Amino acid sequence: MAVLTVLPVDHPMLRRKASRIRGVSAGLRTFVDDMFDTMQANRGAGLAATQLGRPWRVIVADTGAERFALINPEVVRASGAAIADEGCLSLPNWYGPVERATDVTVKGLGLNGKPIRRRLHNLAARVVLHEIDHLDGVIFTDRLVDPERLRFVDPRSPEAQELQAS
Repeated sequence: MAVLTVLPVDHPMLRRKASRIRGVSAGLRTFVDDMFDTMQANRGAGLAATQLGRPWRVIVADTGAERFALINPEVVRASGAAIADEGCLSLPNWYGPVERATDVTVKGLGLNGKPIRRRLHNLAARVVLHEIDHLDGVIFTDRLVDPERLRFVDPRSPEAQELQAS
């Protein structure tokens, strides 16, 4: 396993639409393991392959309650809405309010190459929607409900600890 470099928000890869994966290989499974290691090392809740310089439709998520990878993820259904602060590993320590669906159903492939479907709620739904946006070249700052509320939070502050836990 390896901790890879997360691309900064101004890198052109983050504006590129990712390509679908045709098949799950041992190399892809190793890359997904590296994605989890990278996400954990950076104290994130989700990560998209594009953030690591790979133009592939692959995401990982770990909300504490759920940990999973999705290949070629697609939103099947979305409902509800809530505004909450989001951050991004490509724009460390910056947070701002984004409105997202609170309940989503997604489909894609699992690491075994078989189709899967997941119903996600609240934080897990938010994380997956954020990461799917990355695969489409969309960054959370594009979705801010109020760009004036984008703010830098000192990573040593109590607010940062609270934001990372949510």
